[in-house]
Amino acid sequence: MTHPSTPAPGPQSLGRVMHHNAVPMQRTINSPGHCTLVGAGPGDPELLTVKAVKAIQAATLLLVDDLVSDAVVALAAPGARVIHVGKRGGCRSTPQAFIEKLILMAVREGEHVVRLKGGDPFVFGRGGEEVEHLQAAGIAVTVVNGITAGLAAVTSLGVPLTHRDHARGVIFVTGHAAPHGQDTDWLALAQTARTARLTLVIYMGVRTAEPIQQALLQGLDAHTPVAIVQNASLPEQRHALCRLDQMHATMVEQQLGSPSVIVIGDVLQGLLALRITADAGAGTNRLACA
Repeated sequence: MTHPSTPAPGPQSLGRVMHHNAVPMQRTINSPGHCTLVGAGPGDPELLTVKAVKAIQAATLLLVDDLVSDAVVALAAPGARVIHVGKRGGCRSTPQAFIEKLILMAVREGEHVVRLKGGDPFVFGRGGEEVEHLQAAGIAVTVVNGITAGLAAVTSLGVPLTHRDHARGVIFVTGHAAPHGQDTDWLALAQTARTARLTLVIYMGVRTAEPIQQALLQGLDAHTPVAIVQNASLPEQRHALCRLDQMHATMVEQQLGSPSVIVIGDVLQGLLALRITADAGAGTNRLACA
């Protein structure tokens, strides 16, 4: 199944793209439009919720983030229009204000818009900003949750995020530098994670892995287990296991890039021990990437 697919347009071509489709889906003239923010999950279409699939199939227009897999987009109706808006951490992206303008225009024309986001819209997906903007403009918005990549990453390794013996909670945090110089206090996070026995899950931390590692080592033991999982849940998933003091070097050696999730904490102890034993039996002192 194929769909009319277009990269995000420039402002001067907005009207042309919004109306371009040789076989448009049927919708009632003057019918009220609607916008649904849908979490596409980590990529595996079988991890979508039933509600998400229904929303995707009912959409007349889909605005798709870069991390949404082709298999998920393929669930859209044959006549639906698809516009890729290319939101990926650390890369050139479609301006957020322009995406919101695109949604407003489409809904006001009676479109059933699905804003399709990787993972969950409300976990580092800027869903809160979009909901606030659309509601302020009088647009009805529905949000459909998706499985966030941090959960999918550890689940793919057979490891939980919390465990009564190893982790009493979990912290989700972005590795992106915050605007206006309000950077994450990694030392405070490390100290809290150690004292409260928490798992750290870092999104978008590939580019800043080295300074994050150095800061975390001020509050966590160097032997703290780490998992780096790239393309969680997809056939091309790769991962590496190491200690915290080896994190950046392992990412470089194994060429693990974006999109990757970094998981740090004692819930990984058993998995790391198995890998170390396997590596010792193979006569190597490095942790191979799977």
